[in-house]
Amino acid sequence: MTTTDPCFLSIAEAGELLRTKALSPVELLQAHLAKIDALNPVLDAFITRTTELAMQQAKAAEAEITAGRWRGPMHGIPFGLKDMFETRGIRTTAHSRILADHIPTRDATVVSKLYEAGGVLLGKLATHEFAHGGPSFDLPWPPARNPWNTGHFTGGSSSGSGAAVAAGLAAGALGTDTGGSVRNPALLCGIVGFKPSFGRVSRAGVIPFSESCDHVGPLTRTVEDAAILLEILQGADPRDRSSANAPTNELRSQLAAGVKCMRIGFVRHFSEEDLQADPELRAAVDAALKVFEDLGAHVEDVRLRSLHDYYAVRILVSEPELFSLHLKNLQQRPGDYGQHFLARCLPACLFTSADYVNAQRERLRMIRDMQPFYEKYDAIISMGGGPAPDLADHKNLGSVDKWLKPSIGSLGSVTGVPTIALCCGFSRSGLPLGMQIHGRPWGDAAVLRIARAYEAATPWHTRRPTVSTGARAEFAVDRHTTEVNPDVDLKYRALATMAAQRAGLKLNEEQFALLLAATPYALTLAERVPRSFRHEDEMAAVFGLGRNQSV
Repeated sequence: MTTTDPCFLSIAEAGELLRTKALSPVELLQAHLAKIDALNPVLDAFITRTTELAMQQAKAAEAEITAGRWRGPMHGIPFGLKDMFETRGIRTTAHSRILADHIPTRDATVVSKLYEAGGVLLGKLATHEFAHGGPSFDLPWPPARNPWNTGHFTGGSSSGSGAAVAAGLAAGALGTDTGGSVRNPALLCGIVGFKPSFGRVSRAGVIPFSESCDHVGPLTRTVEDAAILLEILQGADPRDRSSANAPTNELRSQLAAGVKCMRIGFVRHFSEEDLQADPELRAAVDAALKVFEDLGAHVEDVRLRSLHDYYAVRILVSEPELFSLHLKNLQQRPGDYGQHFLARCLPACLFTSADYVNAQRERLRMIRDMQPFYEKYDAIISMGGGPAPDLADHKNLGSVDKWLKPSIGSLGSVTGVPTIALCCGFSRSGLPLGMQIHGRPWGDAAVLRIARAYEAATPWHTRRPTVSTGARAEFAVDRHTTEVNPDVDLKYRALATMAAQRAGLKLNEEQFALLLAATPYALTLAERVPRSFRHEDEMAAVFGLGRNQSV
């Protein structure tokens, strides 16, 4: 045992103590429930707690282990779920008024797998509304707070998952990742977030954002724990047409192989040209590259496409898919959405079918363009994120900031390759700094192995936040701060009006202002995607009848 607090045991450590009966599942659960009681009022990590179910599951696990029927390393381990995963008989809200009373009748496939492995569900965790557009202060539940400083952002959209795992409220959690939503909270909360290869983990029963880009992944405090969860979650599912028949892997057995003689590329221009990363973050990533060299890896700079290009393609694919899913509710009850969500989702009405198809075609080009890099490098490192911004920076609900700069998660999202986010240092103010490691398609085991080598050589994963239970900063909602430049109004008002009418949207003045303010930036992104395709050029999204797929 590496800690006296059972809530900060890794899944691997706790699992071994449970297996040998040195710790009981009920005792472990009680410790977590006490910590949730103490810290959740400050962190707002949980939307719905499942205390009664958790106690039933912990008692069942204790009886099974006592009888010699140990199921594996998750048996008796408390975990949380981002509130995008459907849970039978348990409210699943997507952190939105739209689904405030939604009680699913069936578990998501990954939830069933965790139950079968003996996991103990603590509850449903905060997210951004429908995993998009936050943190928001105008929703039925507040946004999660960063355990390292509750006045700061957790990263999103698996915000409650990041906060709960970092603070010891849960041993591990599941999140969803469309544009970085597992990785961002891991980076800003100082933990591990793993986005597996697209198709490795079923999304059946997960409230969708973008069928083309959605992933399910674990958030944990160690790389080994991420491997434990992925071994449980992986595998084809007839309920999910995108899940693949790829062979499942034993991931933990490969973690200790090290990185000697591996070749690693570093995408320096992402953090120095495409985005101006925080100087402390850049220094931390440079120091991490030196660690890999000291461990025997060969590291060199590599130049890919601009991060802006990957971001534009991801937006032109995922935003129209999200918009189509929500169109009926946007037409009938737009006021039930938060303004952050509306500011991101409404502008998708400006995109055309040609924009969407071109983005899918360009995505396939981007995937194919990566092949030479996969042949040359075992992994590619890019900057991650940090230090976490102040929550006060997000209280303006009319902000167009998310249209102005590319997301750091775009490369992994567009290519669908396995990508891990992990801590590589701390700022002078005590906030985590993180990097991303991208692998080859289906190279999940190698990514975990590389991350584990770094983790073992550095102390960052052993640090724990001290959460103050005293007063915290509160933020008033700024609802009327969306100001439109007069030139923008003259040039784009008619276009935005026509697009909204064509989509059947009946927006009030405030809602239309959100659309109009974002219009020039959304159209600029659309123009960034090439339009000169041949008729024979394929799209990344294609239909097929695989053996694992239902019809």
